[in-house]
Amino acid sequence: MPGMRRKSTHSAKPDARQPGPPRPGFSPEETALTGQVLIAMPSMTDQRFAQSVIYVCAHSGDGAMGIVVNRPLASPSFSELLTQLNVEPSPPARAIRLGQGGPVDNARGFVLHTADWTGDGSLRVDDQLALTASLDILKAIAEGGGPQQGLLALGYAGWGPGQLDAEIQQNTWLNAPADLGLLFDTDDATKWRRAMAKLRVDPLLLSSAAGRA
Repeated sequence: MPGMRRKSTHSAKPDARQPGPPRPGFSPEETALTGQVLIAMPSMTDQRFAQSVIYVCAHSGDGAMGIVVNRPLASPSFSELLTQLNVEPSPPARAIRLGQGGPVDNARGFVLHTADWTGDGSLRVDDQLALTASLDILKAIAEGGGPQQGLLALGYAGWGPGQLDAEIQQNTWLNAPADLGLLFDTDDATKWRRAMAKLRVDPLLLSSAAGRA
């Protein structure tokens, strides 16, 4: 998915590639995580993903790709990013939030958004949501249009073939249905607990269980 790229002060080293479409004959059950949220277990030791909530945009035999939705970015602002990308008008007529989408290719921007707006190259995840990595969506938002709700994420989370499935089997992640409030509201500090609550899970009990031999 080619698209927007900002200047970065450091080089990102992707630890997984972005997946392609499901292979022919790949069973629907194996793509069941597409459109779900991943919730990091309390025992997560990788600080890049500790207490993270990740929306899964694609999951196939080639791997998986998702966007972290609870890591807000204070800088740059949406207006500053548009200036870096030479997108007019400036200042924009409206703005969307920026977040750290994940550790892979974090100089590249992806907009996770409601599917009431789609453009050329948009990945339609399901009936409600899409992912777009072209400047067209930023221009539409800057002009006052575009999707009703969106998150501009820098970078993404990626897994190679079978990697995410293995991590779930190792109790690294829980998964739950996504909802628009969890993805797009501004209360990032509570999203991990709210995601756990969708499964009626108490993180404190999980932490205790993880500590037992």
